[in-house]
Amino acid sequence: MEDSRLPLNKEYKLVHFRQRYDWDCGISCILMVVSALSREYIVNHFDEIRKEEGFGSSTWTIDLCYILKRFNVTHKYLTKTIGVDPKYIEHSYYTPIIERDQERVKLRFEQAEAKGINVEKKTVKFDAIIRHLSKYGPVILLTNAALLTCDNCKRKDEQKQSPSRYLGHYVVICGYDLIKRKVLYRNPAQDDHVCVTSVDAMDRARKAYGTDEDVIFIYYRSKSWNF
Repeated sequence: MEDSRLPLNKEYKLVHFRQRYDWDCGISCILMVVSALSREYIVNHFDEIRKEEGFGSSTWTIDLCYILKRFNVTHKYLTKTIGVDPKYIEHSYYTPIIERDQERVKLRFEQAEAKGINVEKKTVKFDAIIRHLSKYGPVILLTNAALLTCDNCKRKDEQKQSPSRYLGHYVVICGYDLIKRKVLYRNPAQDDHVCVTSVDAMDRARKAYGTDEDVIFIYYRSKSWNF
């Protein structure tokens, strides 16, 4: 974030979409970054898409990538783990879903390249997220919702009472302010407004155990895979 060539602030004006269930935050983030026509189609054919994509009521980041590809959204997915971390079987958050989803998710990773989905086993510093925002488009992050804070909300909901608890939750990073060292994000669990938090706070939330540091870079402008 020391690059003097970067704009001092940036914001993508996204259409907010609040999640309807306790599991569809990732889909809601997709609805914020796709075109108006794609958004309308996804909303109107939601159950059909769920059935065709096979994720039911639990989406993994790789599932989001398949949907983005389906609607021709150029993107790049970076993660610490290709497939499913076997240690998560003992994680209280993942235990109810991992046995059901493990083979399906593994297969989706294996088929990703053939499907034209860009996945790389790699993590990035937050500087790379800022640089991407400055040039190309928004970013979808998997976070621990218990660690999310917002300067504008000035409150915590019931889910955020125990920061030691893991609650996987997707948000869309839609901007930044370099002077204040703040990031702007859209939280599908909240009503229509832009949330603001410090770079350090968001970095903690996205690096929490359980997230695999999953990042989806969305490209509204010509892509660059240099991270």
